[in-house]
Formats: sequence, structure tokens, C-alpha cells
Amino acid sequence: MIRLFTAIAIPPEIGAPLQSRQSGIEGARWRPLEAFHITLRFIGDVQETVAADLDEALAEIEAPAFDLELKGVGHFGEGADIHAVWAGVEDEPLLRRLQKANESAARKAELKPETRTYLPHVTLAYLKRATVPEVGAWIQRHNLLHSPPFHVDRFGLYSSWQTKEGSVYRLEREYALRGEGSPDTRVVIPESA
Repeated sequence: MIRLFTAIAIPPEIGAPLQSRQSGIEGARWRPLEAFHITLRFIGDVQETVAADLDEALAEIEAPAFDLELKGVGHFGEGADIHAVWAGVEDEPLLRRLQKANESAARKAELKPETRTYLPHVTLAYLKRATVPEVGAWIQRHNLLHSPPFHVDRFGLYSSWQTKEGSVYRLEREYALRGEGSPDTRVVIPESA
């Protein structure tokens, strides 16, 4: 079994300024720069044969490249159940189109449909027993977040591995989006990467 998700990686020049916002919530497990991403489709634990079928379906996606901006912050959960804080993503129809294509690829690989409403975001921290006032104060301090635009010309299939420090992500495959004059290609990441 392998735990998978598809996502857009956040470029370091966009992610680095997010790190300056990673303080002010006691006990938060702040995510490292290399873990910043926008999930397109959470897959979960699957057999390697299903992962191979998914890879084939993802490689068939034809979608244009586009620009994105991060905007605003928020949290998941309510009251004592607040469990994450995140940076939001400016609405972009081409991102939603790519997310729907990833959902279609997952269904083609015979995975169950995603039932949650898609909310694109970049998780900045996972929380345990954070107080509502503390999270509210953090959101108030950072709610004007607005990144410069960044170009999205690929997305990836990632595996997730649990460690003592939290989840570690590994890029398994990368899929190019169409840009000006660029071919549609799948990039296979060598095992030694």
C-alpha cells in the first residue's frame, strides 16, 4: 500500500515569505517550506496496481498552464476541534478545471468520488488543542496575505510518509501542463531522487 495525493508545489520564492507567518500559536506543528503545496486530489492508501492505473489516467490530462496567487488565511475545524491553519488561494477557473480533471482521473482508476467541497489552500500548520482566541488573533494578524502571482506549468503525484516529525512528501511523478509551445509530457522521477 502507498499513501498518495496530487498537488501543485509552491515555489520557494512564494513559500519563503509564508514562513515568517509561522509563529504565534502555541504547540503548532509548522510545516517546512518543502511541504508547501496545493492539494488537487487526496487519494489515500492504495495498492501499487491502483497507483499505476492512476498514473496512467493523470498522464492523459490535457490542461493549460496558468498563474495563481495566494490570498488570505483561514483554519479548519471549529472551537476545540480547530486542527489546521492555512493560506488561501485566489479563485482561478483553470485551477478548478485541473482539480476536476484530477478527480476524473481518480474515478477512472476506480477510486471512490471525493465528497468534500474543494477548497484550495496551503497548510501552514497542524494544531492540537489550540485556543480559539489564539487562532483568531493569528488570523487577524495575517488575513491580508497576498502573494505575487506564480506560474503553474506542472502538477505532481506525491506519496506521504509518516515520521516522528510529521508527514514527509515525496514526488513520485510529475505531469506537465500545456504552455506556449511546450509539449504535453510526463516526467518520471528516478528512484534515487
